Amino acid sequence: MSKTDKAIPLIVDEETVRHALPHLDVRVALTEMFRGLANDAAVQPPQTLTLFPSGAGDFITYLGAMAHAQVFGAKLSPYIVTASKPIITAWTALMSMQTGQPLMWCDAGLLTIERTAGTTALAVDQLAPPEARTLAIVGAGAVAQAHIRHLASLRPWTSIRVFSRDLQDDETKRRQIITLDERASLSTRIEDCVADADVVALCTSSGTPVLADGMLRKPALVTSISTNVANAHEIPPAWLPDMDVYCDYRRTTPASAGEMKLAAAEHGWHPRDVAGDLPELLSGAAPKPSYRKHAFFRSIGLGLEDVAIAFELFRHLTTR
Repeated sequence: MSKTDKAIPLIVDEETVRHALPHLDVRVALTEMFRGLANDAAVQPPQTLTLFPSGAGDFITYLGAMAHAQVFGAKLSPYIVTASKPIITAWTALMSMQTGQPLMWCDAGLLTIERTAGTTALAVDQLAPPEARTLAIVGAGAVAQAHIRHLASLRPWTSIRVFSRDLQDDETKRRQIITLDERASLSTRIEDCVADADVVALCTSSGTPVLADGMLRKPALVTSISTNVANAHEIPPAWLPDMDVYCDYRRTTPASAGEMKLAAAEHGWHPRDVAGDLPELLSGAAPKPSYRKHAFFRSIGLGLEDVAIAFELFRHLTTR
């Protein structure tokens, strides 16, 4: 189907997204977006949580607008309570800033995974020391595997160690991890995975810390992502006052990230202690970590990330 044959707005299902993913330049799309934030050419409102009546669940709305692409949009991610496993989906609406008309409505599940790993990759590229050689990945699901793909080329890693409790009884997932990169190896204990790592990427759905005191034997960069659990945090909040702390966007992340909220309430940390965010790092306005202590990067997932990767998908589908 040619460009002129495509009906706007596009309705894009998961399978279409899956086929398009190898053709999307996630790194460039996110870099342009964060630079837009640095130059006041993009707007990132706080995400909003809306509860369903009668405890039936909730949905999070992720919003954003980008002047350079002349688009705005919203991702809606519901958490629907059922008698068994909750239902979690995500769809993104992309609209034109020029006409006010919808451009695309797309399944955002796979796109969310890619933009999450891509954002971590931007942070690691900015924050990890040039001499970093050992990468540890905690988690083995789709998000963790995407992190391996996005981080693999950022430094000349000599070791990529992976730990997850799920790996012990999942031969298929073990094979998936090993085939992602020839340097990848599986650790049977988290302590062995992270002990002397230069970069530790936490890619779990845990609502409570997966790292504990004494696990990290030298200053490292630790990255962490979000999950739907209330006040979720993959590291102890008490660590934050003794770390160089960074985030995806300082205006919104400290009010949503679980360990930041808890550290502010219980451990004397303050959002003004954030050393820098991705717009500041990409524009050269933030200092790099000292590595006299651990560095921490926290991503909550921004609506602008969803808008940026949705626009990259839209551009691919309408120009091929």
